[in-house]
Amino acid sequence: SNLDQFILAVPSPNLPPPSVTCVMSSKHLFPTAAGLVDTSLLGHAASHPSLRLLAPHRVLYNPLHPPSQVALISGGGAGHEPAWAGYVGANLLAASVSGDIFASPSASQIGAAIHAVCGPAGAILVITNYTGDCLHFGLACEKARAQGKRVGVVVCGDDVAVGRERGRLVGRRGLAGQIAVLKILGAAAAGGMPFHGLMALAERVAGATVSIAATLDHCHVPGRAAGGEAMLSADEIELGTGPHNEPGAFKLSPIPAPEAFVARILAHLLDPTDADRAYVPFAAGDAVVLMLSNFGGVSPLELGAIAQLVLAQLEERWGLRPLRVYVAPFETSLNAPAWSTTLINLDAVKAEGGVEKLLDWLDVRTDTAWEAGAGSQRGLVTRAPRSEQVVWPAAVSAPPSAPPTSAPLLTLPSAVLTAALTTAAEAVMAAEPDLTAWDTLLGDGDCGETLATGASAVLAALSTLPAGDVMAALAAVESIVEERMGGTLGGILGIFVVALHRGLVDSNGEWGVALKGAAEGVWRYTRARVGDRTVMDVIIPFCEWGGMEKAVAAAVEGAEATRAMKAKLGRASYVGGLEGKVLPPDPGAWGVMVALRGLWEGAEKARAEAVE
Repeated sequence: SNLDQFILAVPSPNLPPPSVTCVMSSKHLFPTAAGLVDTSLLGHAASHPSLRLLAPHRVLYNPLHPPSQVALISGGGAGHEPAWAGYVGANLLAASVSGDIFASPSASQIGAAIHAVCGPAGAILVITNYTGDCLHFGLACEKARAQGKRVGVVVCGDDVAVGRERGRLVGRRGLAGQIAVLKILGAAAAGGMPFHGLMALAERVAGATVSIAATLDHCHVPGRAAGGEAMLSADEIELGTGPHNEPGAFKLSPIPAPEAFVARILAHLLDPTDADRAYVPFAAGDAVVLMLSNFGGVSPLELGAIAQLVLAQLEERWGLRPLRVYVAPFETSLNAPAWSTTLINLDAVKAEGGVEKLLDWLDVRTDTAWEAGAGSQRGLVTRAPRSEQVVWPAAVSAPPSAPPTSAPLLTLPSAVLTAALTTAAEAVMAAEPDLTAWDTLLGDGDCGETLATGASAVLAALSTLPAGDVMAALAAVESIVEERMGGTLGGILGIFVVALHRGLVDSNGEWGVALKGAAEGVWRYTRARVGDRTVMDVIIPFCEWGGMEKAVAAAVEGAEATRAMKAKLGRASYVGGLEGKVLPPDPGAWGVMVALRGLWEGAEKARAEAVE
């Protein structure tokens, strides 16, 4: 475990140096893929009781689909969930068909789906451009036609990575752009559009769609030996990857800055001078749709940030302001830390009814996984500038301050106060890597960053403080803690500093009285006491005071003592298997101790220099 690898002693000379290889996650609850697809479909069907599952064929279908409407059927290999079972429902797919992981379903399976939902209006098989899918869905279509059914096939290829030259025989691969095609077709079919109209619409929407995917590493298939997939090192990223572990068209090392990488993605999608990849013309002011599809392993936090970078560059560099923005795991690739970026030029579709009609179809509600990424954009014909949506609090001009009527309550020589604050802040920032590592092992990993954020803000505020005014400095720290430091530690320190500030005012600058009141103020909001392995193991001894030197010594002793304590509160209290382990100190306690010790050491050094 990570705890076993945490060694405080000098490492053994026999141990190899740490590797910089980035290893994909090969751990799965299910040790083999055998039966996994069928079990997953059963679980999905359980949460969608209106649907029916043809278990032997892995066909999920909507028994309420009106036979007077054209039935849309899609599918492919498993591992791309929610595609495609997740899109079966009202106003979208009538049926889906699943193969094994990353393998096309058979023609027999597809035929069962056609038989289940194809009525007099016909059925359209909408698939992504992969050889196995084209062959099996094509065969099933031909057999259905031979039985007198009206069935068509639409092949969606939206990937621009390979380009025309290398992909001239096979065409563009299918990525998540196909899901938008399905959404538009499903709404149009529900509205009564006939078979041939839908076939033509599908071709036009697919032809106006471009996508490209990027990955930090490849996914792992349950049951396969780890290391069988092509792995990327820690400083590599691929652009133009496929959704089945196919290597990317471009491997970049070192990993570019996010802004630069997004710029390259958009250039591949939009650059009209790239004759090999300019599949769809885009011009400033065109009506476009943006889709970002998580492949399964990118955190929503990062994908949201990617969306913002894409939107900013679309407007600033390309003159495009998407009318719809969809961000969700539309079509995944198991656990791959990857995503695809899709743009659809609605003007290029040239649909009857224009852009407004296409937006209406995108806005039609479904009872499927589509809604997870649809947001609340329905009815928007134009999108306001982001500057109107993102609100910043208006700057409030503070009233002119009156000249001070008396001297500050507490003062220190300016050089001493500045040195104390500077030394404390720099010591905390230097300790951040250790604090973060310790908190990652036993908590949520935010402790070091929380303290470093506050310390950095203190350094930035030093030049604005009145010379030597301790109360002004304390007020600045109070504001920084309140505004910049979140988490449990930030909350405790915020309460402590507020109570200390108030106590000093009420006691006319008596540190002992104020510190005692500050400790009591924190007690009202936490059950932690000395011995519980928390920041209180430092705060409480420090507040017993007796002068700064004695208080700092007590804080150091309290922080050191947490090494041998069992956590009773906080996230570390939930961690099992700690018995007998050599543990680091509590990171919150240690970080606060470092700050307090820094205050004392900085002040003493400045005083000594002044004497010299």
